[in-house]
Amino acid sequence: MARSLSIKKKHMRNRNRFILTAVFSCLVSVIFSQGLLDKRISLDVHRQRLDDVLSIISDKAGFTFSYNSQILKRDSLVSLSASNRTVRQVLSSILNDQYEYKESGNYIILRRVALKLTTITEKTPVTDNTYTISGSVLNSETGEKLVNVSVYETKHLVSALTDQDGRFELKLKSRYPTASLAVSKYAFEDTTVTIEPKFNMQLVIAIVPVVDTLFVSVPNVYEVVDSSIARTKDTVPAAPVAVVEKTEVEQTAVAKFLLSARQKVRSLNLKKFVAEKPFQASIIPGISTQGSMSGQVIHNVSFNLFGGYTGGVNGIEIGGLFNINRKDVKYFQGAGVFNVTGGSVTGFQGAGVTNAALGNLRGFQGAAVANYVKKDVRGVQVSGVSNMAGGELKGVQVAGVFNYATRNKGVQIGLINISDTSDGYSIGLINIVMKGYHKLAFSTNEVLNTNIAWKTGSRKFYSILQGGMNLGNNENDKAYSFGYGLGTERKITSWLTINPELSTQYMYLGSWDYTNLLSKLHLNLNIQPFKRFRIFAGPSLAVYYSDQELAIHGYRASALPASYHSFSTGLDKTRGWIGWNAGVAFF
Repeated sequence: MARSLSIKKKHMRNRNRFILTAVFSCLVSVIFSQGLLDKRISLDVHRQRLDDVLSIISDKAGFTFSYNSQILKRDSLVSLSASNRTVRQVLSSILNDQYEYKESGNYIILRRVALKLTTITEKTPVTDNTYTISGSVLNSETGEKLVNVSVYETKHLVSALTDQDGRFELKLKSRYPTASLAVSKYAFEDTTVTIEPKFNMQLVIAIVPVVDTLFVSVPNVYEVVDSSIARTKDTVPAAPVAVVEKTEVEQTAVAKFLLSARQKVRSLNLKKFVAEKPFQASIIPGISTQGSMSGQVIHNVSFNLFGGYTGGVNGIEIGGLFNINRKDVKYFQGAGVFNVTGGSVTGFQGAGVTNAALGNLRGFQGAAVANYVKKDVRGVQVSGVSNMAGGELKGVQVAGVFNYATRNKGVQIGLINISDTSDGYSIGLINIVMKGYHKLAFSTNEVLNTNIAWKTGSRKFYSILQGGMNLGNNENDKAYSFGYGLGTERKITSWLTINPELSTQYMYLGSWDYTNLLSKLHLNLNIQPFKRFRIFAGPSLAVYYSDQELAIHGYRASALPASYHSFSTGLDKTRGWIGWNAGVAFF
């Protein structure tokens, strides 16, 4: 019996321990699962700054506040006495019902309660031919009145920009049975509002920022307030960051000068909006049949008396002085002075002075002075001074002075031709390929014992600038030369190449009154014993024209060496012979 009682008492003790353990575990679980907003604190402050009060709350409860500094008046004064109140209750007493709170890890994120997107404050029927839609546009998160917001009717392209007070006004025609307003601003989401025709309306429209202002972590871009390190600009989970990509054509010098600030703002706001119309006519940008929305409209036929600014062309455009387009141009564009296109050109683009396309070219671009294509060229550029292709050239550039292509896979013809890389041909006095063929050569031959040549371009095709002279003590053997040539390199092995080269030099033999021209075709064999150094030698065919019959004292009588047998070419005053060439090259 005693044994039975002992066992029973033992079971009772075990059961009590189990109950106590369970109760304790529940209490611990409740304590540790308690949300940040449910933590209890006591607070007694008098006329302290709001941001300082938030720091005190975060210190007492052991968490960090995160909020956009623009939505709070941090320097407002707070007086509050609270005892054993939850954080949520304290915040509600301070911030009222204009803000909401969200827990994220050890942060409490404060955000303004979003405004209702559209509110009709006044509505009056009208019997006139027009009715008026007016109102204001606000930031849905901060309540701030927004300036330079585009408000427009999408079908008939009636538009307005909000003023400094965020207000706008539009007059619409009553004869149309339906209407809708679009509201756009860079860094904000587009908003559409359906309108009931034949009613004057007063609206309050709230638009939403593109980027959620509380869940993007971007360091040192936008002021974010972290209550644990108040008034700093560090990385915390908040930052209203929206990357605003400006339309490129508005950033060109001519557009900055010729377009108004309101036109540039509209283009920035309405970057995604494009309409199509068959025809437009302009006197100058802003005075056109499409009014202030001309930069958002692509036309089949566009005529600009002095100049125009349109969304693009899908047909023909003619400008007395200039044409400026935000997007692509097809298929013909002509201007008396210049064309500037924000997109690509397909077809013909011609101007009296200059053309610029910020996209690609597929066709022909001609100007008296300069052509510029930011990206690839698949066609022909012809200008009196310069052509530029910022991308790949698969076509032809012809310029009076200068051609440039980042990657040349076509043909450049000009005085100076430059490219970064080349798999094409550059024909000019100076051809430079930045990552191409560069050689400095020193040589001797049967005519002049000392020669220097600079060879640049590509292995497929390079140019040669050269000069030479006779060095020595023979006072009657002086001669000088300078000239130009072209060459190509054909690889035989990794260390052996053959280089055919054709050159023409002017030979100075004591007087500039005579013409002495020496043309040579070289066939040099190049051996490369180690990197950046070559030894070359080979035969040459020389053809020499000279109208100088008498020798000048101290100078040679002829480029033809006295010991060489020459042959007649059948041309007057022209002889030929077989010569040689040998030297070294560096780089």
